Amino acid sequence: MKIWQRVAWLSVLLLAAGPALAQAPQGAPTRIRGTVASLDGQMLMVNSRDGQMLHVALAPNYTVRGVVKKQLSDIKPGDYVASTSVKGMDGKLHAIEVHIFPEALRGTSEGQFAWDLVPDSLMTNATVGSIAAAPKGGMMKVTYKGSESEIEVPSDIPIVTYVPADASLLKPGAAIFVIATKKEDGSYTAAGVTAEKDGVKPPM
Repeated sequence: MKIWQRVAWLSVLLLAAGPALAQAPQGAPTRIRGTVASLDGQMLMVNSRDGQMLHVALAPNYTVRGVVKKQLSDIKPGDYVASTSVKGMDGKLHAIEVHIFPEALRGTSEGQFAWDLVPDSLMTNATVGSIAAAPKGGMMKVTYKGSESEIEVPSDIPIVTYVPADASLLKPGAAIFVIATKKEDGSYTAAGVTAEKDGVKPPM
């Protein structure tokens, strides 16, 4: 991967791990989830999950990353992960997705903060201290900025990592996740796209 591609890819991940914005004002990062309607040059048309057709102008050096499926057994102590979770009736955090970061992205937006995948969800970017068997999957202990959390990881949730890819993944119908900046005219700009690969969709 060229240096400028690596920098752009890092930027996309850093934005993706930032605090949630329910109604992002102009110029603020906005998370777009949906499917590709079309790609014409650097203009990406997206059918968003809330039914809107969005125009996203991709940067000249935009990057694409693919999603690769992993298993609970692939999570090891020392891994740096991002986990979206919700608090259950038992008061515990229950993961609804886990992302295993490539080693080069260790430390990305470390912490625990509100997320907007589902109502009342949290994102925890942290280092795995231990992961042990639990009745319905695994119990993951993570540390971040001097704090610690326990997150139950069900065996049937999406667990993924990322690989560099290209525009060939941006075909109509492919599921995507984009961190974009909203412009005055209501369109968006973005430096990169996370896209479905081999049937594995971004669970973000």
